[in-house]
Amino acid sequence: MILGRVIGEIHGTIKHEFYANRRLLVIEKTSPSGEATGDYLIAVDSVGAGADEKVLVLDEGNGARQVLDSPDGPVRSVVVGIIDDVVTY
Repeated sequence: MILGRVIGEIHGTIKHEFYANRRLLVIEKTSPSGEATGDYLIAVDSVGAGADEKVLVLDEGNGARQVLDSPDGPVRSVVVGIIDDVVTY
């Protein structure tokens, strides 16, 4: 699982049919304290995340396909949660 923040959205007119009616989000990876790590990824949105929201991303193809209920979908990363708060000990 990866912590991140939504920093953009990707739009395209020509795409694989799997991505029809699915939102692709650009996620900036963050530390638990919310600091940017300098890395990013692109993930399918499954929870309705919006701009600048903190999110939880599953970055593993088989798990992403299970979340999206598509056993052969061409996907690796999926946003699975919107984070309200992170508490570290």
